[in-house]
Amino acid sequence: MRRRSLLSAALAAPLATAGAVGALQSPAQAATWSSSDRWGSWQNGAYTLYNNVWGSGYGAQSIWANSYSNWGVWADHPNTGGIKSYPNVSYTLGRTVSSMGNVSSSFNASVPGSGSGLAYNTTYDVWGNGHAHEIMIWTQWTSNVGPIGGYVTNVNLGGRNWNYHQGHNGANPVYSFMATSQFTSGTVNITPICQWLVNQGRMPNVRIDQIQLGWEITSSAGGKNFSINSYSLST
Repeated sequence: MRRRSLLSAALAAPLATAGAVGALQSPAQAATWSSSDRWGSWQNGAYTLYNNVWGSGYGAQSIWANSYSNWGVWADHPNTGGIKSYPNVSYTLGRTVSSMGNVSSSFNASVPGSGSGLAYNTTYDVWGNGHAHEIMIWTQWTSNVGPIGGYVTNVNLGGRNWNYHQGHNGANPVYSFMATSQFTSGTVNITPICQWLVNQGRMPNVRIDQIQLGWEITSSAGGKNFSINSYSLST
């Protein structure tokens, strides 16, 4: 299930310009780029921004960006089950776990919090061997969403404690790391997480391809703003 990147569809879809979007929320009015196309994408240097409205039963979603490190979305998805979208910033590494080096990322996000009609998570999505293996690193979420698969163990990696879950989405294995102390601002050391999976024999020595950060949005009834105020990736 190529649900978060959908590169061929995204690259083939026409991009909406800022003038064509119309009803974007206030952060987008002066943005460098914006789109309300469900597959809208924008390349900024080595990074690509994706609106990525991939799930069924979706509502309206608009993305804006000043750069890969300052962007956001306004989303109005109905209060129903199933992930509607994964807007994200993506970088392709192209190195195996054994030779990936010290990869880490820092970010500061603003999110709508919790409440009725709101279900989402803030997560890194790290892909191995194309889309054959998926590592999800959840930093923050609402109480009505959860990872694929069952709880396995608690582990300290890269200076943080994580609850590790493992499962399969029908297309690829999913390795999920849930922060025991949720955060919307901080640093995630990606290399130790990938190496732990390999050293534990849970994942082969895959090539790490896309490293993405964004929100899996299940519902955001009434329209909510999500934004990345700052973001960096050290490779």
